[in-house]
Amino acid sequence: MTAERYLSPIYTAANNSLLPVLMANYIHPTACVDSAAEIGDGTKIWHFSHIMAGARIGGDCSLGQNVFVAGGVVLGNHVKVLMNPRCEIVRKSEYRPTRVLRGATIGANATIVCGVTIGRYAMIGAGAVVIADVPQYALMVGVPGAQRGWYSRHGYRLPSPAADGIMVCPGSGWRYRLDAAGLLACLDWPEDKPLSAVESHA
Repeated sequence: MTAERYLSPIYTAANNSLLPVLMANYIHPTACVDSAAEIGDGTKIWHFSHIMAGARIGGDCSLGQNVFVAGGVVLGNHVKVLMNPRCEIVRKSEYRPTRVLRGATIGANATIVCGVTIGRYAMIGAGAVVIADVPQYALMVGVPGAQRGWYSRHGYRLPSPAADGIMVCPGSGWRYRLDAAGLLACLDWPEDKPLSAVESHA
């Protein structure tokens, strides 16, 4: 069926306008579905997804959060665009938590795969695709994401370690060192204390 056959106006926060969506399907209010897209019965389109004109999506599909379907793309029936495929099989108990820990920075258009944990104060470069857990303070860039160094808590790239294994932040002067497990830690301030406490501590 075409989107024009079952139109119902719905407000979308993405562009502050009313867009036609299918009454026969569940389409989240934040999703954007172009009127010339073809959506099958029973299909669910979730938060902030965008289905462009000319896309053809079958029935009983499930498109998760932030899915983009370009014009000309064709999906068959019972397709799930999520981490765990096979739309006909309910696997809600297998959903994986994705965690971004204190102080981490994620650059524009980076993609974080479901189930990944991004460590404290890690730096994810713009456009990187993160497919595995990221250690704290690690700099991740590229597709797929690979570690290319370390960043300090103050947002400076750390230099190579000195003979004693210590890396000094060029902005703050705080010292960092890898422990026996390969985890970088700050020697001058606990990771769980906010930087605002530095002034009151001084």
